[in-house]
Amino acid sequence: MALMQFLNHTRTIPISNPYGFSRFFSKSSPFIGKILSLYLKVGIPEFLNGVGHGVETHVAKLESEIGDFQKLLVTRTLKLKKIGIPCKHRKLILKYAHKYRLGLWRPRAEPVKV
Repeated sequence: MALMQFLNHTRTIPISNPYGFSRFFSKSSPFIGKILSLYLKVGIPEFLNGVGHGVETHVAKLESEIGDFQKLLVTRTLKLKKIGIPCKHRKLILKYAHKYRLGLWRPRAEPVKV
């Protein structure tokens, strides 16, 4: 009985949105990235270590040129190219920065060594 009531309530489609999806925005909010970075304390070194594939070798360059993790999240490919980061690493950084902004990926927490 309770199951039937639950199923009947979940099948209703709101009149204001006939497709049943929430509103989609093409641009992600920078506010979400700020909240995630404050909550998780992710910096440039943690982010690049999480990406892996040799990208962590550019930590010194990115910290000296860009400096802030929030600036790294909105950095474009031309800026990374001017810094001297190879194409494959630029693609990885931009791919994971986009996923991080959307909240689909985050670097794993490093285990505490005793």
